[in-house]
Amino acid sequence: MPRIPYLREELEVPQGVNVEIRQQKYNTIVKVRGPLGEVEKNFGYIPILIQHADSKLVLETFFAKKWEKALIGTIAARIRNMILGVTKGWRYKLKIVYSHFPIMVKVQGNKLVIENFLGRKDKIVLEIPRGVKVQVTKDDIIVEGVDRDVVSQFAANIEEATTLRGEDRPCPHGREGGPGVLDGIYVYAVEHIRQ
Repeated sequence: MPRIPYLREELEVPQGVNVEIRQQKYNTIVKVRGPLGEVEKNFGYIPILIQHADSKLVLETFFAKKWEKALIGTIAARIRNMILGVTKGWRYKLKIVYSHFPIMVKVQGNKLVIENFLGRKDKIVLEIPRGVKVQVTKDDIIVEGVDRDVVSQFAANIEEATTLRGEDRPCPHGREGGPGVLDGIYVYAVEHIRQ
């Protein structure tokens, strides 16, 4: 495939948001500050030039191969998510689902504790990452923060902790894991904290 001589992507930076770009050795570090907080990402070595132009961020690359074309779109999307995070925030909602044994979930300090999953005596304990806020209501868990990567990963960790895999987690009431057993915690909505 022939190289593309010039690729450019522009991102609008809203008022009240400050974007700082640093080059350290072979790494590109982007820090975004806004009304809800700040997010910093190290993109490592990327063959893309990121710079300010008026109230915009401009991403450019020259003589791009196919993977560099994909990379410029990925970096732009991640920076866009950082800007949305510091202006509107991220909220993931999870539903606690059970048929027989009630699952009990509570926040203890900086840990999320899941008890009585399928009637088991052992607890599932997950450490809440810094910058993430967790609320537990009767059948819902709400995970909030400004860094989408961290918030979405923690929501995925909660869902993964209650995923059945058949033989490796025998079910105490006679059913094996897999299809048919719906007990668990599932992500059902992704939204912004501020609209």
